[in-house]
Amino acid sequence: MYKKLDEKTIEAILESGIDVFVEKGLRGAGMNEIAKRSGVSVGVIYKYFSDKDSFFLHCVNHSLELLDKVLEEAAGGSSDISEYIRKIVYALIRNSKLHANYNAMYHEIMSGGCKKYAEDIVEKIEKRSADIYRNAIKSAQENGVIGNDTDPGILAFFFDNMLMMMQFSYSCDYYRERMKIFCGSSSEDDEEMAESLIQFIEGALRVQTT
Repeated sequence: MYKKLDEKTIEAILESGIDVFVEKGLRGAGMNEIAKRSGVSVGVIYKYFSDKDSFFLHCVNHSLELLDKVLEEAAGGSSDISEYIRKIVYALIRNSKLHANYNAMYHEIMSGGCKKYAEDIVEKIEKRSADIYRNAIKSAQENGVIGNDTDPGILAFFFDNMLMMMQFSYSCDYYRERMKIFCGSSSEDDEEMAESLIQFIEGALRVQTT
């Protein structure tokens, strides 16, 4: 009879799964290796997750819960678009460095490594940020802080693209090296990179400062 796992152990299993999926890809990842890294038997994992596909989706949901928390904390209590941009940029840089494999897993999905899940997962990953960014930009337009001649959804799309590339640059080896090539020693200075991105975003959105 299996002993019921506590939340901390389940979280450790999911974290090990994310690490292996990033290293091996969905197809190459083995449940035996995931079990070994998390210190439990394969049988225990299959008691909680019906198969590898189900386990993978739980790993995605686990990472998205943290992303939701980061986005909500950055948006909370901030009605000023400049303050919001600043909070979200710094929060996502911190999160990308602390949980690099989460973003690396998203990149694996986006680059076609998990095609059969792409349609379902893109809804989970993108709709959350799309709604938050669109609403923030629409509110700024209504308050006259941003020009209203462009659809807020389009602006949110380009805003998210910049943030997504920034996150990959702190999480994925290829994009990290790419950032070094473009930015040189500045790529090692998180504050300089953050402030430069904030300035660029505010200029692109034509944010009116008082």
